[in-house]
Amino acid sequence: MRVAVRAVAGLAIGMLTALVAVACLALAGLVIAPTLAWPAGRATVFRLVSTGVIRLTRLEQWRLGRFLGDAEAAGYRGYGRERALAYLGVRWPVGLLGGAILLLTAYGAGTMVAFTWMWATGGTPDGMRFELWIAAYLFVFAGVLAFLALQGLIGVVRLERRLARRFLGPTDADALRRRIEELATSRAEVVEAVDAERRRIERDLHDGVQQRLVALGMLLGQARRHPTRSAELVERAHDESRQILDDLREVAWRVYPTALDNLGLAEALARVAERSPVPVSLRYELVERPPAPVEAAAYFVVSEAVTNATKHAVAGRISIAVATGEDGAVLVTITDDGAGGADPAGSGLTGLARRVAALDGRFLVDSPVGGPTVVSAEFPCG
Repeated sequence: MRVAVRAVAGLAIGMLTALVAVACLALAGLVIAPTLAWPAGRATVFRLVSTGVIRLTRLEQWRLGRFLGDAEAAGYRGYGRERALAYLGVRWPVGLLGGAILLLTAYGAGTMVAFTWMWATGGTPDGMRFELWIAAYLFVFAGVLAFLALQGLIGVVRLERRLARRFLGPTDADALRRRIEELATSRAEVVEAVDAERRRIERDLHDGVQQRLVALGMLLGQARRHPTRSAELVERAHDESRQILDDLREVAWRVYPTALDNLGLAEALARVAERSPVPVSLRYELVERPPAPVEAAAYFVVSEAVTNATKHAVAGRISIAVATGEDGAVLVTITDDGAGGADPAGSGLTGLARRVAALDGRFLVDSPVGGPTVVSAEFPCG
């Protein structure tokens, strides 16, 4: 309902901007023609017309992004004066068409309300007394017209978006240039993320496993030097060895969980939920297994988000949802009821964003102060 209301408002504003565009184009033609033989005045007039065209086009972009949901055309600024003028010249009939459909729809709805009200109060609209077959005929006819008007409005919205992307969106060369820049940036970020992960693994091995191995060696050495305390020391050494195995297993899971290859993403995420000290609910709705790189990235997103919620957010409950999005994309959402205020620019979340970007995915963090925190990632699988 909210999307429909915004679309109707966008079409209504579009009718007004179409009228303004017609007026501006007509005025520009009337003003420019007399100045063609006057170079100095022509330059001034062209500058004023160009400013007006660009400003009106910016207003159109705001309308497209705010009401019609076309973020690509709304956010692009690489078009020139010629493309903006071409867009206004082509777009105004579409705007008037949308406005005409809205006005006719409003007129029809008002007529039906007036007829219904007059019949309910005993009146005779247009000399017609209330009869069941007349009322049924009018309401059926009105329903058909409402359906046609709705389809017309949907068609106008789609045509608005196509025109905006054609004239105000990036050209093929711009899209290719932007794609090259994105790939170069993502490659550099992936290299940096791999280096950071390698340093973290080395730190875990040095500060955790290595220190415990030193302690284990010291316990065994004491057991050899003090035979009377050997039983106690060997028992402590045995406990230390089990802790070392747990630490090694944790490091191995951070590198790559073997459960992904053997049992799949659902089982790997179930183990993440089992190991968490905070209650975790998992909803897994994928029918087919996604590609291995997507499984690995989704696993690390969930694992890091759960770790952050446990350590920093003081969460009482965490929920994980894995579902299928548009065009077969994998949608991963982690929600916790913690204190919120997570910084998307932090090292952990930045590393996750790089992992997702390496697969052409999207990574979002919504964490207002006071919570809840929602971490979501979308991985294309087409």
